[in-house]
Amino acid sequence: MGNRADAEGSDVEIYRNPLTDTIHADTPTGAHEQLLALLDALGLERKTEVTAGPVYVWHEVPSHLSEQEKKKVATRALPSLLLAGYVVNIPDDLFDPVAYQEAVADIRNHRHPAAAPSAGTRPAPKAPSRTAPAARR
Repeated sequence: MGNRADAEGSDVEIYRNPLTDTIHADTPTGAHEQLLALLDALGLERKTEVTAGPVYVWHEVPSHLSEQEKKKVATRALPSLLLAGYVVNIPDDLFDPVAYQEAVADIRNHRHPAAAPSAGTRPAPKAPSRTAPAARR
């Protein structure tokens, strides 16, 4: 079982699982609970697989959603993750610019579930580059 976040050196790798309609959000092996809890709060479902070796943890966009709703959930997670200082990659085919702008507006107005009380004092995150990881603060 591979981990794309470890392979890419990012904090979160969002991608479609090959040959399925499942959208994954991989985090590095041993990711801090703070990152995992943020992904939970942003509407992604935590999955765990215990093996004889490592324990694998990843998140998925809920499978009962339509294709457009899945993209929206994945994209709406980006501003909060970037604002928290995480490096995130998402492919162009999963990025929804309207959902991204809605999430930024929610953060500005403190309506986002993961918005910190002081988030209104910081500039809103710009749309991520989908060809290179966002820079850490």
